[in-house]
Amino acid sequence: MASIDLNSDLGENSAERVVSDDAAMLEIVTSANVSCGFHAGSAEGIRDTLTAAVANRVAIGAHPAYRDRENFGRTPLEPESRTLQAEVEYQLGALMALAAAVGGRVAYVKPHGALYNTIARDERQARAVVAAVRAVDPALVMLGLAGGVVLDIAAGAGLRTAAEAFADRGYLPDGTLVPRTQPGAVLHDPSVVARRMVRLIESGVVRAVDGTDVRVDAQSICVHGDSPGAVTMAAETKRMLQGAGIEIAPFVVV
Repeated sequence: MASIDLNSDLGENSAERVVSDDAAMLEIVTSANVSCGFHAGSAEGIRDTLTAAVANRVAIGAHPAYRDRENFGRTPLEPESRTLQAEVEYQLGALMALAAAVGGRVAYVKPHGALYNTIARDERQARAVVAAVRAVDPALVMLGLAGGVVLDIAAGAGLRTAAEAFADRGYLPDGTLVPRTQPGAVLHDPSVVARRMVRLIESGVVRAVDGTDVRVDAQSICVHGDSPGAVTMAAETKRMLQGAGIEIAPFVVV
């Protein structure tokens, strides 16, 4: 039986900005990319999300970002390598401590937003992030965009890696994501999103915005927690995948 992980970006809520229904998503997904606080979230909110992830036996991943709360971590930045490495190490350490405090553990790392997209193609920043992960815990798995340069660098550094596809994001013909500033970047129809993920698992391809098919080899599928209708999209994607005989299971040991 084919198997796939479902993940979502969570722990991003704070009193002034609520963007996701973490409790509902944690009853659907098998992995949670939990904010480390640099781009969104509060310490108590992140702790609550971690507690719920443990209760639901959902795998926990660290979701480090650029220091960019004003723009939700979605503005490309050019920090020096030593700064970026230190800031990622700082974020990983904080989340690992909070996870341990509630009886859980961080099993993998998936960078957020602009940092995620940058290290899919930028070797310098990718090497800084990989160095941070190795320094903190070389047992952590690096989750990144299928085909991204960071996965090659991480594997070369001895880290385990996993590739992901995006249920609710548009793809360019080269396999990268459509920038959020362009049309077709974010998908909203639950049935369309679900059907394209079933096709991805069954045939290994996803339709790009120009109508061509892009080959994507992924072990995990992301449904963004802050997308409109995220819970409905995640539930429908899970339902249709399971209906097609595809097992939903975490890509790491919980």
